[in-house]
Amino acid sequence: MLSLRRSLISVCKILNSNSSIAATSPQALFKPQYCWVSRFSSNTQSLDIDLSNEESKRQLCNRLIYRSKQRGFWELDLVLGKWVEEHIHSMDENGIKALVHVLDLENPDLWKWLTAQEQPPEAVEINPVFTALHDKVMNNLNSHSAPETQATPGQSWVRGWDDIKKGRDGPIAGNQ
Repeated sequence: MLSLRRSLISVCKILNSNSSIAATSPQALFKPQYCWVSRFSSNTQSLDIDLSNEESKRQLCNRLIYRSKQRGFWELDLVLGKWVEEHIHSMDENGIKALVHVLDLENPDLWKWLTAQEQPPEAVEINPVFTALHDKVMNNLNSHSAPETQATPGQSWVRGWDDIKKGRDGPIAGNQ
């Protein structure tokens, strides 16, 4: 839903701008900015990254840190925000493009892929930022959780405290 909203905002900005767009080029209307329209696109030419001066680099870093900390998905806010704060200043242009592609992913999908609940698509799996984040998340899960509480790969690892409870007073599903 968020991607649709972003796409519509981009289209409205284009339509409301004073620049003339040729009617014969519909691709010009839907050219993604920060890959908001096409999630797994390998085309990174649409990213306008300017690292030429300190002010533009600072603004870009601040914008990406904000996007990584304010996703609306608490677990991802913590994981992504901390990781981006630690690594953004050492990234080159390709690293920043890879980070933007990760930030453009939908929250539930990204969380399931980072925690190995589902297999990520090939385009996401080869992303160096995703790989580094995935390794960090899996190392933290393996080192800070007891083996008996870990789910098998491909299964959801978040379970309710009373899922096993059965009977008249038991929940229908989850921890109701």
